[in-house]
Amino acid sequence: MKKFNAVFLSLFLSVSCGVFFNTTQAANANLVASNIKVTEAWVRASAPGQTVGAAYMTLTSAKNATLINVKTVAAGSVEIHSMSMDNGVMKMRMLEKLDLVAGKPYKLAPGGFHFMLFDLKQPLKAGQTIDFILRVKDKTNKISSIKVIAPVKEE
Repeated sequence: MKKFNAVFLSLFLSVSCGVFFNTTQAANANLVASNIKVTEAWVRASAPGQTVGAAYMTLTSAKNATLINVKTVAAGSVEIHSMSMDNGVMKMRMLEKLDLVAGKPYKLAPGGFHFMLFDLKQPLKAGQTIDFILRVKDKTNKISSIKVIAPVKEE
């Protein structure tokens, strides 16, 4: 019986740790939560003394939803931004929210939608990972939180 309990405990801990603490899988594979699929998440490395950063990823929602908030402990605040060219002038503006249409991927990438990280706590170095919490509201106004782990990369 003791051998069975030890085997059962080992199996339970292996599965539990794999489910709750497998950050490599979350960082490198698709993350599905609250009907939102997050892929290709990454953060641009910053220079010493730089106080702003940028994060990118692709968001695909199975149902209509709204991204209402993004947070990370790596920065004082995070804003959802859009970027566009207008008569040769690059314009960036903060968005209060990002509506996610069911089945339509929203690629947050350099030169387009992205997350701006303000008041960085320390330089973002290639090889690190940054945890984000994305808050998403569905059509019933239920708010879900999604944890995303993004690697820091040189561009």
